[in-house]
Amino acid sequence: MNSPQPIAEPSEPAGLPRRLVALAYDLLLITALLFLFTLVLVMARDARGSGPPGTHWLQLAAFAISAVFFCYFWTHGGQTSGMRAWRIRVVREDGGPVGWGSALLRFVAAWLSVLPLGLGYWWSLFDPQRRCWHDKLSHTAVIFEPKPRG
Repeated sequence: MNSPQPIAEPSEPAGLPRRLVALAYDLLLITALLFLFTLVLVMARDARGSGPPGTHWLQLAAFAISAVFFCYFWTHGGQTSGMRAWRIRVVREDGGPVGWGSALLRFVAAWLSVLPLGLGYWWSLFDPQRRCWHDKLSHTAVIFEPKPRG
């Protein structure tokens, strides 16, 4: 006879202020990564005597580096450094870990949340589960993790 599966403890959705501060922290790290990437690129191109890097290529590379940064951390523990510092985590709607497909969809959809004056983020203030547009589109949620008792 199979024993019933334990019911997962309900998780508290993370609030918008905590999410935005964690994002700001991560944007500082991304800015540093992009600065280093650009510095290496410019040094390599100047050493060959060629001109400045093409703008569109550089923008695409910056987008790809940012996508890999966020998607890697979301699929490996559900937390970026900023999320870890502010004790929030990305999970699937069912509470499981996020896969690469969902993470990439979430990253692209986050741009949709930002573009109309951040409306996709403001949406979380009215959503009963505090989910932003990119959470809904990627079937993910951001949960708050209280300090462990000890």
